Amino acid sequence: MLSRLFTFFLMLVVGTLAGAWWQPWWPMWEGATAGAVLSASLWVVLDVWRGQRVLRWVLREELQDLPTHWGLWGEVADRVRRLHRRLRQDIQRSDDRLARLTAAIQASPNGVLLLDEGNHIEWCNQTAAEHLGLDAQRDRLQLVTNMVRDPLFNAFMQGASGAQGLVMTARLSQPHAPLRIALQWFPFGDGHRLLLSRDITALEQAETMRRDFVANVSHEIRTPLTVLSGFIETLQTLPLSEDERARYLGLMSQQSHRMQTLVSDLLTLSRLEGSPLPGMSERTPVASLWQACVQDARVLAGGTHEEASLTHTLALSFDPALQAASVAGARAELQSAMSNLISNALRYTPAGGRVEIGWRMHAPQGVEFWVQDNGPGIAPEHLPRLTERFYRVDRSRSRETGGTGLGLAIVKHVVQRHGGQMHISSVPGQGSRFAFHLPLERFVDSADLHAGFTAALSPAQERGHQD
Repeated sequence: MLSRLFTFFLMLVVGTLAGAWWQPWWPMWEGATAGAVLSASLWVVLDVWRGQRVLRWVLREELQDLPTHWGLWGEVADRVRRLHRRLRQDIQRSDDRLARLTAAIQASPNGVLLLDEGNHIEWCNQTAAEHLGLDAQRDRLQLVTNMVRDPLFNAFMQGASGAQGLVMTARLSQPHAPLRIALQWFPFGDGHRLLLSRDITALEQAETMRRDFVANVSHEIRTPLTVLSGFIETLQTLPLSEDERARYLGLMSQQSHRMQTLVSDLLTLSRLEGSPLPGMSERTPVASLWQACVQDARVLAGGTHEEASLTHTLALSFDPALQAASVAGARAELQSAMSNLISNALRYTPAGGRVEIGWRMHAPQGVEFWVQDNGPGIAPEHLPRLTERFYRVDRSRSRETGGTGLGLAIVKHVVQRHGGQMHISSVPGQGSRFAFHLPLERFVDSADLHAGFTAALSPAQERGHQD
């Protein structure tokens, strides 16, 4: 401001002196007055012109090069440019934060939908669009109750409170795989609403599985308990011969063993689900597991030693490349998985049938353990559900053979805990094949096993024998 006054008075003095000197035939005071007026007018015109340049510069919003660098207008222009730079930086930071927030909401597994005071869609993430069958761009500013035509949804949105929630089937879910969602809305701002959606399909399935599990366990335990209580009452109230008493006691022992097996399998499943994953420190020779498999197979087939008479033909095959290998994992779990597969095959294969058991390298899955039989086989529609707890193809036949319905579920858990995969194939009337693959990383000297893969071992190199 002082420089502005200084330039004004300086120009006024210069104009006064110039006016007095320029017109010597006039009175000096008149010339000085005229010069002062002209110089003041020129200063004002120049000042207004500079101000107009600054104003046009601001209105163009191209605040790069200053229109003037000196005087008050130069200072104003410089401060405007600095303020504009700070504002642009603040806006950029705000845009970045908004972009990160939007990206975070987009990545959320829950749906988020913003509604104005009239329930029109202001914004929604992709999850909410999928849950409610919306198009995030096309349906913006549309009335949400027009887009989701469901009487329950309309009543829910018209309610006084949305915290109580609504459970409904997603609009785009498939009949064979319905998607269940839970909705809640909350007011915010000036009459606006926040509508949240959450996929609860897995929760409902888990709850259904829990109810089924409790019902199945209750049913499985109640059946032998009913038999036991009936036999106990018979023994207590009726005079029985020694043969009858022995027969009843044998049946009671059979039912008691069945309950013990069921409880043992339930405890095994509980332990598998609650314990940490097997590490790589515990190592078991594959040959040792194989010998245990052979022994279990012979015992379950009805023999007590190698020369015993067996009810089934056992074909045993062990890959020589695994003779010196060791597997990292829980020996007890792996032994249980193999024993369950062998037990299933022998249990459901009629006497005189053939059961093949073997270990082999199998690229690219890793190392495979398999059990194959020539029993009655399983219809294709049952295969996807065989590893479910208590699922049975034929319930009456399963009880006759002593199965609990938990064996394959245990095998599946063990294999998954060791990073492997389970495979089931079957042809009705021809037999079934149950196998699991363990990753090569779980085997010691994996380089040697990799070399075995590249060597492409032929079936003739597999060593086997029949009993």
